[in-house]
Amino acid sequence: MSAPDLLLSSPAPAPAPAHVAILDDEPDITQLLAGYLGSHGFRTTQLHTGRALMDLMAADTPDLVLLDLGLPGEDGFVIARQLREHWRCGLVIVTGRGDAVDKVVGLEVGADDYVTKPFDLRELVARAKAVLRRLAPVPPPPPAQSLVVDASAHPLLHFEGWTVDVSARRVTGPDGEEAALTTGEFDLLHIFLLHPGRVLSRDFLLEQTRGRESGPFDRTIDVQVGRLRRKLGADSGEGQWIKSVRGAGYLFAPRVTSTRSI
Repeated sequence: MSAPDLLLSSPAPAPAPAHVAILDDEPDITQLLAGYLGSHGFRTTQLHTGRALMDLMAADTPDLVLLDLGLPGEDGFVIARQLREHWRCGLVIVTGRGDAVDKVVGLEVGADDYVTKPFDLRELVARAKAVLRRLAPVPPPPPAQSLVVDASAHPLLHFEGWTVDVSARRVTGPDGEEAALTTGEFDLLHIFLLHPGRVLSRDFLLEQTRGRESGPFDRTIDVQVGRLRRKLGADSGEGQWIKSVRGAGYLFAPRVTSTRSI
């Protein structure tokens, strides 16, 4: 067998395991999570202070951060905001603070998900995997028969002077400035752009963007729609682009066109 034949028959290298940083002030919790995540193929780093997390982010940025809010002498929300401002990674808040206001604030500062203690380890792993899937460079194809615009092969989607580069996950306004959308906000906008003029239920939006169904008091989509409206600068009155349809969900009103990027 020739050298070229050997090269052609070599198996593709296995993908590197996703790196998960676990920040909690209780070593028992970080050890438990690290052991369970490790058994599911993740590489983990255990941390107990916000400073240690910031040092890790600079040296070996993880793919996903599991962040406890109840750190002694530190504000978990401030840490979450710093992560969103300076790094692109998944962020799941894992905390004993189950108050609805805390959950809303956590999502407002950019968390991709919010899990309250005590939690089921299998559910936490499933949520972590869902966040990492949304961060993958190539998003999964939309459901059959659901495409309204051409979203194939590195598209650029356009509406009201805005441009969305799906491949680069970049959103640019009419003034040429890039909008700083979180992972969840970009995924939500992308789904709206694939279905302009159609009423989309909260359950559908949650399933498409987070891979799960909503609970009876789940306001995740409502919170993200509000943030997305503000960042697009069309948050009120007749100019509202994402329209609420009472009892049904949301509708993206602008006309959407697509071109292929070079």
